[in-house]
Amino acid sequence: MPSASELHLEVDPASAIPPYEQVRAQIAAQVSDGLLPAGFRLPPVRQLAETLGLAVNTVARTYRELESAGVVETRGRGGTVVTAGGDQARRRLQQAAQQFAQLARDVGVGADEAQRIVAAAVEGLR
Repeated sequence: MPSASELHLEVDPASAIPPYEQVRAQIAAQVSDGLLPAGFRLPPVRQLAETLGLAVNTVARTYRELESAGVVETRGRGGTVVTAGGDQARRRLQQAAQQFAQLARDVGVGADEAQRIVAAAVEGLR
């Protein structure tokens, strides 16, 4: 299992994407890709904030967002760890995609247009 020092995160201060979202997206992607397995302990909020040059509240928000999505859980003194919920979140996403595809077909929207709709929705989140 990788150690906290092997957690690779970068924050672009010039980006229009807020720092908490940059960090959240990177951690979620690393969990999704299997680079951060279930049980991996994230660095404490203060430590990660210092490492990345961010405010403690920014990292705390990142962890709250990840916990809300079921990607991590906070165990008090046990720290914040990656859960197997990352797999559950991916399954929920796949189910939502299937429902969207069914709806698109039902209303007569083709695959290309449906993909443009999804791309626009994703872009709107940034």
